[in-house]
Amino acid sequence: MPASRAGSGTRRAVVAHLDTLGAMVKGFKADGRLQVVPIGFWSSRFAEGARVTIYSDNGIIHHGTLLPAKASGHTFNTEIDTQPVSWDNVELRVDARTASEAETRALGIHVGDTIAVHSNPEFGPEGFINARHLDDKAGVAAILAALRAICESGVKLPVDCFPLFTISEEIGVGASHVLHGDVAELVSIDNGTVAPGQYTCEYGVTISMQDSSGPFDWHLTRRLLELCAAEGIEHSRDVFRFYRSDAAAAIEAGNDIRTALVCFGLDASHGHERVHIDSLDALARLLVAYLTSPPLFHRDRTPLGPLDDFPPAEMQMPDLDAPPAETPKE
Repeated sequence: MPASRAGSGTRRAVVAHLDTLGAMVKGFKADGRLQVVPIGFWSSRFAEGARVTIYSDNGIIHHGTLLPAKASGHTFNTEIDTQPVSWDNVELRVDARTASEAETRALGIHVGDTIAVHSNPEFGPEGFINARHLDDKAGVAAILAALRAICESGVKLPVDCFPLFTISEEIGVGASHVLHGDVAELVSIDNGTVAPGQYTCEYGVTISMQDSSGPFDWHLTRRLLELCAAEGIEHSRDVFRFYRSDAAAAIEAGNDIRTALVCFGLDASHGHERVHIDSLDALARLLVAYLTSPPLFHRDRTPLGPLDDFPPAEMQMPDLDAPPAETPKE
């Protein structure tokens, strides 16, 4: 959004990922069905029963269903409930007249073909949205809504802002390859898990203080919390133990950058997901408030900060090898 800025200097970016969970053709079974492996980390229990599209070479497309290997109770009786939950026990039934590996290969299907899982979105009257791949399509929608509101308002942004959309976050690459050292603040938009032991706000926005890659920038996260309080945006703080985002990839790629993670509340992430429209609204409102706020530190426009940023000597850690100071005599 450089065209709507008021001046140059410290630059910001907000990022969300477009890629979703899926699968890939691993091999062929004797009866013509397909072996599959996951793309991204998700449980095979959520794959069972999913409708899919197979994308092959030269524009060839087929549809099918992911099924447990023992799917029929009329045939396998109670074994349908005792077979392990594993991708080794999932197969893809192609919607075609095929009963052998040769016949399936003749359809133009190959090892390595991409399998896209249908999202099947449903918008309920209570404000809930149910679908696969809300992680992170819902985050993308919130960014676009915030940018549209800013553009239509005619407000001039205090600094340049770059919306980024990555295509490989689910496999760990994320925002490692789209930054070029000209961004000082990066806010990643992703899902917050609604689950026991978590403090994610299901109907508001959640500021992540740390994920599996470590803590986020102290100052940037506090700025976002201050904006929530000032704008009356329902919010919470949370820590995620088994989670990483585009921000982590940006840091690991060597970018000297402040990062934060802002989340919408998502139930059953990487499964049959659900989000409430109020959470997305809160997220979009926070993004508008953040992008129209002054930069966190004007000095971030320079590659290296001043020496004054270092804490004074009396606040630094003591020299543990130094002899103890003498106790003043009264």
